[in-house]
Amino acid sequence: MNIGDFDFDLPPELIAQRPAARRDDSRMMVIDRSSGRIDHRAFRDFPDLLQGDELIVLNDARVIPAKAWGQRGAAAIEFLFLKEIETGLWEVLGKPARRVHPGDEIVFADDLRGVAEPWTGENGQEGRRRLRFAVPDVLGRLKRVGFAPLPPYIKRPKAGLADRERDLERYQTVFADREGAIAAPTAGLHFTAEVLERIRARGIDSARVTLHVGLATFQPVRTERIEDHRMLEEAYEVPGTAAAAVNKAKTEGRPVLAVGTTVVRTLESAGRSGRVPPGSGATSLFIRPGFEFKVVDRLLTNFHLPKSTLLMLVSALAGRDLILGAYREAVREGYRFFSYGDCMLIK
Repeated sequence: MNIGDFDFDLPPELIAQRPAARRDDSRMMVIDRSSGRIDHRAFRDFPDLLQGDELIVLNDARVIPAKAWGQRGAAAIEFLFLKEIETGLWEVLGKPARRVHPGDEIVFADDLRGVAEPWTGENGQEGRRRLRFAVPDVLGRLKRVGFAPLPPYIKRPKAGLADRERDLERYQTVFADREGAIAAPTAGLHFTAEVLERIRARGIDSARVTLHVGLATFQPVRTERIEDHRMLEEAYEVPGTAAAAVNKAKTEGRPVLAVGTTVVRTLESAGRSGRVPPGSGATSLFIRPGFEFKVVDRLLTNFHLPKSTLLMLVSALAGRDLILGAYREAVREGYRFFSYGDCMLIK
């Protein structure tokens, strides 16, 4: 298939710049794959729309305040802290990276200064660099000076403090636990403690896995044929309790409902045999139309970018024509798109 097969027209005013007043105020489009029917609901209706025997799987990754501005002399450079390679050594994404050279000192705060190390191979691609810090607890200091790593389509003033605290709270799920993600598993942003309690009150089971959302989730497809695209790796972990819950549901013929595309990639990466083993790993799985799902039956997800791997994943589950038709209806109905936007339940 070609990249143009996953394009659609999106008015820029429908790209959500801020979250809804309350998390569960979001709208929710409900798609029945068997009939093709589309209904329009609010996310707070989610517990009532469940049939009662689902296993709901959540991604408990916690987003780190990974965006920070550093000074190289008089130049201010935006950095995204991708991952800690070893104590004090971080892989970062510089913007613009061409201003960062080996040996440069980058000052983020009086007690947070990094020195750029030489880079080779993948370390020098797409603006990636390595910074060596003298202090071991870089993340602790980032929590004082860093910002939520919002995607570039959410516009904020440079280092604007007015939105910092709100974004650090709202660009995080209420069940976030395992630190390490540089983007939120956005389908989970709609949940509140009250919604989770209503799900529990109905006796519906849930489980949690971890996929630390990284560059792969937002990696653009630069090939004309989507089959030629190669995904970057992201780390995941499936605890023993989650593996047991998923395997029990599959044995009993109960549907597994993934909250977000990151959960889909975790479960389908770990469960290619049809059973999900506990443990950790890394996945570069690219789910596109023609993919055979072994674990996931249903999906709650946000509305995704045109030509994105996330749109291709959703199309693999529900069918490209049905999904693109639903997206056109979402545009007509004024749904809010992307990370801070509304959601879709595929049954």
